[in-house]
Amino acid sequence: MSVAWIGVMAGLLTWFFTGVLRRYAIAKSLIDIPNARSSHTVATPRGGGVAMVVVFLVSQLLLFRAGLLSASVLLALTGSGVVIAITGFLDDHQHIAARWRLLIHFGASAWGLYWLGGLPSLSFFGWDINLGWLGHGLGLFYLVWLLNLYNFMDGIDGIASIEAVTVCLGGALLTMQGYELSGQGWELVLLAIIVSGFLIWNFPPAKIFMGDAGSGFLGMVLGLFSIQAGWMASQLFWSWLILLGVFIVDATVTLFRRLLCHEKLHEAHCSHAYQNASRIYLAHKPVSLAVAAINLCWLIPIALWVGLGKFDGILGLLLAYLPLVLLAVYFKAGIRNIG
Repeated sequence: MSVAWIGVMAGLLTWFFTGVLRRYAIAKSLIDIPNARSSHTVATPRGGGVAMVVVFLVSQLLLFRAGLLSASVLLALTGSGVVIAITGFLDDHQHIAARWRLLIHFGASAWGLYWLGGLPSLSFFGWDINLGWLGHGLGLFYLVWLLNLYNFMDGIDGIASIEAVTVCLGGALLTMQGYELSGQGWELVLLAIIVSGFLIWNFPPAKIFMGDAGSGFLGMVLGLFSIQAGWMASQLFWSWLILLGVFIVDATVTLFRRLLCHEKLHEAHCSHAYQNASRIYLAHKPVSLAVAAINLCWLIPIALWVGLGKFDGILGLLLAYLPLVLLAVYFKAGIRNIG
């Protein structure tokens, strides 16, 4: 089966299975009920992200059989991804204590990092520096933070799906040599198609949410892709940090603002910049579409510039993040009762 047909089937299957999961969620009363900490006002089924997980994992096996995916990458993505997805699925059904979730997150991250060979050398102003065991430790915390922040940022209709689709397309462009995609490029195109199949149900107004199973899985897989890219070329890791900038900046600024306000970090809240923006504009769609526009028109061009070696990674990161930080401050990330 050609990669093109795998992509077509993957998108259709994700769309179909998401509909099946929606009926299952309604039957089992897996419904997200709006409350004071919610950014939505209508009770909505959750857990649709499982469809993305299952279809993506099957597609990885097909890519492996086609010789477009190495065994180590397959083990990294499937092993870590399955553990995170199952944990999120169980948490969607019955709450898992935060300490046990965090322990599982570190274990799954360590598994993925091991099979990818750890954190690659990082490029600093033209110098490639191997951080050794310190780098592996940083890589571990990076993956755990990324999968959790992706969960935090999945708070309004369509935003997490749109982020994944646009980031994957940007990542695929980074792998192109001439007009050819690498193995990772095909993986990213497939993931973009798969998430698009789910987005049909998740686009504002959402008919189903992806739940922790889907958001945590996407955060983990995108994090592993960024590390894999760093092994391909050191500057590509910086490119991936740029691609993920909207989510990284909003979640990180929100965290620091809440720390400064002496709030309990484990408590649920709705004070991210994107949540405040959705209350100001009284809709989710313009905010989610703004994320797509920022990624396509600002972050992807800078990421490609860095990836081609035309601009230093750290300087590119600073350039990309500066307006995002200003936006987060403007929309009062980490401050309650906005709107």
